[in-house]
Amino acid sequence: MDINFKEYLQKIKAFAFDVDGVLSSDCIPLSESGDPMRMVNIKDGYALNLAVKLGYPVAIITGGRTEAVRRRFAALGIKEIYLGAHTKTVQFGEFIGKYGLTAEEVLYMGDDIPDYDVMRMAGLATCPADAAPEIKAIAHYVSDRRGGMGCGRDVIEQVLKAQGRWMADREAFGW
Repeated sequence: MDINFKEYLQKIKAFAFDVDGVLSSDCIPLSESGDPMRMVNIKDGYALNLAVKLGYPVAIITGGRTEAVRRRFAALGIKEIYLGAHTKTVQFGEFIGKYGLTAEEVLYMGDDIPDYDVMRMAGLATCPADAAPEIKAIAHYVSDRRGGMGCGRDVIEQVLKAQGRWMADREAFGW
């Protein structure tokens, strides 16, 4: 689908994100017990929290299963957190159904092959700068930021600016 990215930003009503390689780096250290540990970007967190406060539905759809991921994103106000997602289109469908959205109204950000099908469904498919080549090939927008380094903030900020909602009220100036 050939779209005008800047114009399409105005149509977005919701966001969905992968975690590993998007909201965290694609290099994950392992704890002594073998559990993956992730670093997250505070600016991504701010933007996710602001989107929630402004009323945008936000979903986390990840193959990861660690409780730390759920706690991190729940603390930002995100209610739709899908862990252990093997076929992300299923969770994406649940998310849009729950909020009465169409796929065309959702911005999705992914970085690797498990995101391919859901990115083909979403109205606005985006990815970080270091996404897999196959993902970059189908993305409507490739952020100039790498996974875990503010790419989530990049796309949320662009949507809110296009819709006149970035720093538009007091909600922007706090957690």
